[in-house]
Amino acid sequence: MSEPKTADLLIRGANVLSVQTGEVWPADVAVEGEAIRAVAPPGAGPRAREVVEADGLIVAPGYIDAHMHIESSLLAPAEFARITLPRGTTTVLADAHEIVNVAGRDGQAWMIEQGRGTGQTMCWAVPSCVPALDGFETAGARLDAADIEEMLGWEGVTTLGEVMDYRAVVSGDPRMRAIVEAARRRGVRLDGHCPDLSGADLGEYLWAGIDSDHCKNRPEVAVEKARLGMLLMLQEKCLTPDVVDALLGLPHLPDLCLVTDDIAADAILRSGHLDRVGSVALERGLPPLAVLRAMTVHPARRLGLHDRGVVSPGKRADLVLLRSLTDLEPEAVIAGGAVVGRGGRPLAGPGSAPPNPFADSVRVAAPAPEDVLWRVDLPDGEHTFRAIEVNPVDTSTRPGEVRLPVRDGVVRWEGRTAIVAVFERHTGAATMAAAPVAGHDLYTGAFATTYSHDSHNLTVVATTADALHRAAGEVVAAGGGMCAVVGDAEPVTLPLPIGGVMSERPAPEVAEASGRVRDAVHAWGWRNRNAFMSLSTLTLAVSPSVKITDRGLVRVVDRAWEPATVD
Repeated sequence: MSEPKTADLLIRGANVLSVQTGEVWPADVAVEGEAIRAVAPPGAGPRAREVVEADGLIVAPGYIDAHMHIESSLLAPAEFARITLPRGTTTVLADAHEIVNVAGRDGQAWMIEQGRGTGQTMCWAVPSCVPALDGFETAGARLDAADIEEMLGWEGVTTLGEVMDYRAVVSGDPRMRAIVEAARRRGVRLDGHCPDLSGADLGEYLWAGIDSDHCKNRPEVAVEKARLGMLLMLQEKCLTPDVVDALLGLPHLPDLCLVTDDIAADAILRSGHLDRVGSVALERGLPPLAVLRAMTVHPARRLGLHDRGVVSPGKRADLVLLRSLTDLEPEAVIAGGAVVGRGGRPLAGPGSAPPNPFADSVRVAAPAPEDVLWRVDLPDGEHTFRAIEVNPVDTSTRPGEVRLPVRDGVVRWEGRTAIVAVFERHTGAATMAAAPVAGHDLYTGAFATTYSHDSHNLTVVATTADALHRAAGEVVAAGGGMCAVVGDAEPVTLPLPIGGVMSERPAPEVAEASGRVRDAVHAWGWRNRNAFMSLSTLTLAVSPSVKITDRGLVRVVDRAWEPATVD
């Protein structure tokens, strides 16, 4: 077949990267419709209606994020796509388990519909754990195997979302076994979530057909998983120097995917999206070609998207133009044959606000002062309570102890410790569980949120009852969201009225508000590297090692209730 005489778009004067061989060579790239028509010698490209002058920039495949949650950006799907496309993320596999834990099947259907026509390819995973830990928390929905099997047949759905309740899989829990078997009947891929799972337990997890993991692991466990063929999906927190060194020390670097998992809007606009994770991987010592393969061809193969991930005739024209192989922020981005971003900025402004069928999902009244009393069935006196001990680096926790007085059935915690209180928000029951929080030296204040993995109940961390009451009231009044109260300052609030987990507003507005909340949280003394994730995962009862739900403390590894006191 002869070279085309005309094209819709021509990238002229470029250097093309082959992620297959590592070569970079001068060429023009012609695009017809949504596909690459030709990769031609310099000056030999066809005439085109639109020309992009590359001036020596490197043309590489568009970035593919094989594991992420759109809701974590706090944006609706179209606005998420608008700000991540210019950073090179042309395809995502989105697991909508935040909104589905709130709104069930309707939440999944809404996300799929809102993701159409965004310019970004959005593939979808059906959440496997709704609720995340069945029997230990109250979610807004519950999906059984029949629900999931049907939803796996919906248009755009390709994957069973991360199987977070890995202990249920290992123990042969009937509900989780039925969900996994339904996915295997459908012939879809099964994504994993199993931090530091190893040995015989890891073997059982792999035997079930779950063959990826995006969690933080010890170096020896990361190597064990790679050795057994489990696909490591490395998010930023996974790229520790010791893990990278362990992988580079192997006789052959295994296939990897770089993923974002959870990044809020202000962080995306400030630092980037998957390009940011790639930059961290480079800083930690992964070779440039390995990093780019982990952002392009490897995730394309993982997702079964054989029409992309390489720069070749016939492949989808999802492309990034880079200054170098070590500078991953694109100068220009092309998605489906259309230029969608230049210099990290979108070419189009925000669209109209999306519909919000989930505006009434926060079914709890603002807690009255008497509602925030921590009541216990204990005699008067000093008691040792189980605490959740946090750290400044990641979202893992460990059990701690705090000695507190009890008077007339009420724990007198103010002035002695911070606490986390979880209020059930889905049914209107408004039950509350509480526990001390240790690990940060906090000032007077509170942080309240309905973005609280994974059941998204109203969660408040506070050092005084008054601050707890104020922050919770602000969030309820907003129809869901986040609020920080620090000292006598005015509350800083980010409304999230779409199910209590997303905003309908444009990204710059959401980023500005979330940045102010984040700054307030840091000023309060919560100094975690990713403060939102650290706070919002105190309720993630499948993430080690002790967490809290609206029903009480959970000992994660054992899938068992943790006693509130250790007297």
